[in-house]
Order: sequence, then structure tokens, then C-alpha cells
Amino acid sequence: MKRSRTRLLLYIPLVAMFIFYLVPLYVMLTTGFKSFEEIDLQTMWSLPQNGLHFDNFIEAFTKLAPYFKNSILMVVPAALISSVLGSLNGYVLSKWKFKGADVIFPLILFGMFIPYQSILIPLVQFMKEINLYGGVSGLILAHVIYGIPITTLTFRNYYATIPKELLEAARIDGADIMGIFFKIMLPISLPSFVVVLIWQFTSAWNDFIFAVVLTGSQSWPVTVALNNMAGSQIISWNVQMAGSFLAALPTLLIYIFLGNYFLRGLMAGALKG
Repeated sequence: MKRSRTRLLLYIPLVAMFIFYLVPLYVMLTTGFKSFEEIDLQTMWSLPQNGLHFDNFIEAFTKLAPYFKNSILMVVPAALISSVLGSLNGYVLSKWKFKGADVIFPLILFGMFIPYQSILIPLVQFMKEINLYGGVSGLILAHVIYGIPITTLTFRNYYATIPKELLEAARIDGADIMGIFFKIMLPISLPSFVVVLIWQFTSAWNDFIFAVVLTGSQSWPVTVALNNMAGSQIISWNVQMAGSFLAALPTLLIYIFLGNYFLRGLMAGALKG
């Protein structure tokens, strides 16, 4: 009896949070399927009365398609590069301690706490100096640099759980520092790679500040294009909501289909320490 009451007390807040987070998605979808004449604050919560208007999603996708390409071209390399660099950093900082390592690691982590807004002006100046301002390449570099602290932390904590005897045995067999990494550490790093790739993909895909500051109109990712799709006079909220759902769909699908792997990575020690 007590166990049933405990479960009930656990499920009540979980269900409440589930509903709370689904409310925006409900409004987004119902508005996206409505005709323009049905859009009104008083009928915001009601279902479409004149059928489902899939043409809203077709129109939104047509407008956003080029910017989806920009987002993919930016997100994929940014997530992969920052993950690989983070794995190398974590490997060295956890298994090959050197003089000053205990100082360098906190300095790397300090990058996690620097607000985006505080470095925008010097970042723009730096991108102009290296001729990467206004394009996708500059945005990739920004996300790689800002992703290194969290990926380093994740891999360092994961590699710290691996027994030193495994590395010592490899060294006895003649493996050098990079041989141990590629032949031993990298193959068993799948849980951490899943965690950081999902994390970095989501972070880069949802970014707006770096994107709107560092890119030009031809290089906008989908988040910036969605903001500029509203127009200036009359806003077609049905098309806007359809576009918002399409822009959020990749991250939703990743967590729906890869969420179990993400949790397994966390449980495997990827964020312990």
C-alpha cells in the first residue's frame, strides 16, 4: 500500500511536467494546421474547424529548405570536431597527467560559464581578421570552440573510470600514447560519444545568437531564417507555427530515437565525477 502511494506521488509531478512541456507543442501543431481565418487568441486552444491545412507545412518548408541545408552543414562538422577534440583532451587530462594539467583543466571548464553575449564583439572582430565572418565556416568554428569545455569534461570523467592497468598492459606491449587512444580508448568511448554528439547537435541546431551575429543572409541557419519569416506587416501565424515545428523536428527525432542511448551513456559514467 505504501509503495503504491509512493509511486502515485512520483507520477503526479511527472505527469504534470509532461503536460506542461507538451502545451507549447500542442498550440504549435493546432495553429499550424489551421487556416489563416481561424487564427485568433480566443480560439488558440481549439482544434482546427475547417480541416487540416497541410499546405501551411509545405509553404513553410519551401521557405526554410535552403536554411535547413545551412544548419546541417554547420551542425554535423561542429558536433563531430568538438567531440573528437574533447575526447583527445579528456584522454590526456585523465590518463597522461603532465605539469600544469590541474590548472589547464579548470581553465578549459571556465569556457562553459562565459556568456555568449560577453564575447560577441571580440568574436566578430576575430572572425573578420581570419576571413570567416559571414559564412557557415565561422559559425562552425564558434560552436567547436564553445563545445570543447563540455566535451572535455564528459570524456575526462568517462576515461577516469577506466583502470590504469589496461593502459599499462598496452604500454608493455609497445603501444604509444596515440596507439593506446585509437586502439583501446576510442573503441570503448561509444557511450560518451553518443552523449556529446547529441548534446552538441542540439546546442548548435538551436543556437540563435551566434548565428544571427556571425552569418550573412545567404548563410543563415534555420533558426535565424524562421525568425525572419514572420514578415513586417501581417504575420501568418499558421505558417510560422508550421515552420517552428519543422525547425524543432530534427532535435525531437534525435531524442525520440536516440534517447535510450543518451541515457545509457549517462549511466555508463559519461557525466560522473
